[in-house]
Amino acid sequence: MDDATTRRTMLAVHRTILCADVEEFCRPDRTNPVQVAVRAALRRSLETAFGRSALRWERCHREDRGDGMLILVPPDVPKGLLAGPFMSALAAALAEHNRQVPPSTRIRLRVAVNAGEVQFDAHGVVGTAINQTFRLLESKPLKEALRTSHADLALIVSEWFYGEVIHHQEAGEFGVFHKVPVRVKETTAWGWLRLPQEARVRDRVRTMADQDVLDHPEIEAALAGP
Repeated sequence: MDDATTRRTMLAVHRTILCADVEEFCRPDRTNPVQVAVRAALRRSLETAFGRSALRWERCHREDRGDGMLILVPPDVPKGLLAGPFMSALAAALAEHNRQVPPSTRIRLRVAVNAGEVQFDAHGVVGTAINQTFRLLESKPLKEALRTSHADLALIVSEWFYGEVIHHQEAGEFGVFHKVPVRVKETTAWGWLRLPQEARVRDRVRTMADQDVLDHPEIEAALAGP
């Protein structure tokens, strides 16, 4: 590898970042063979959703994360596809899977979407934007929203992604998002959350605030949104 090529591989590049995590992947009824089946079904559902929303699965960098996946989408792909058509297709693919399998193999999925600079090396990829996306994925509001709903899928996007992509779409085109505080490890930020049971999301966020589960000085601003 010449010096110019080496320098190029050391430079950060922009990607849309999607992280997915299966709820309760390690619960007791999920034996090793069941976990293998769940992992296969997750990958199949994601690949199906990509195809149905005109996104090319083979162009994306993909990393297996055991109970989830990290997917990096090339910068020339419109980000709105990830927030709108892809999420609808993924929810449909999960619903199709869940109708055909026993409870132990059904999938309920948390998804976080962000965008930013990432850097590849010989072993994978790193970047602050990726770290932030995983913090969103592990946030209490996202986990609670999925746990207390009947949905198969819960989505959270970063504040940057919401402001630069979703905010500029026609009202309601990607559904209604709710602003929620994110506090995970050293990260304190805002995220924007959506899943089909919209009223249930807002009620649950308000309950958590009333119980001081979300101790954030601007929580009322989040609850006063649309």
